[in-house]
Amino acid sequence: MGNIIPVMDKKAFLRGFLKRHQLKRRECAWLLNYLMNDDTLMERVHFLNRSEATPKALIISAQGIDQIPFSFRKSHHVTTDCEKAFHDIRLNQSEDIYIELHFQERSTCSSYLSVLEDNPYLPETQERANEFEKKAEAFLEETIRSFQTNKLNEEIDAALDTGDKEKFMLLTAQLNAIEKKR
Repeated sequence: MGNIIPVMDKKAFLRGFLKRHQLKRRECAWLLNYLMNDDTLMERVHFLNRSEATPKALIISAQGIDQIPFSFRKSHHVTTDCEKAFHDIRLNQSEDIYIELHFQERSTCSSYLSVLEDNPYLPETQERANEFEKKAEAFLEETIRSFQTNKLNEEIDAALDTGDKEKFMLLTAQLNAIEKKR
């Protein structure tokens, strides 16, 4: 996954998050501080609304939220032991870490929304990417067709101006072929 959110922004968000919210488990704050203090690790941190299907995920909840306090998932193993998560992160620093945070007003917190990424492992993310690709291809095709049509119209006008009937017929046939493809 390409890193599109700057480390500086992720760290700024986490600093503000830890100042404003008390986590259900104190060890979670230690874990987040550990991540914040290592820029290489922070490059591999991705904040998601939903962490299902990711290879490695931390789910952390603040006080006042009806969610589990902490969960660490790697492959198909799940633990609520923050220390095991810490050791795994420390020993496997080349792996991406997907963090799902639960806190009040998370859907309206601008600093959170600025670091939020799409989960690339969810099927609907891939469907959305495929849909976007189809729309981009259709737009590109229409743009090319429009450019070709405009160019041919200019050349047809020039052929009419010069009285070149043969060139006019050839260009008109090309224009008609483009119009039939629509």
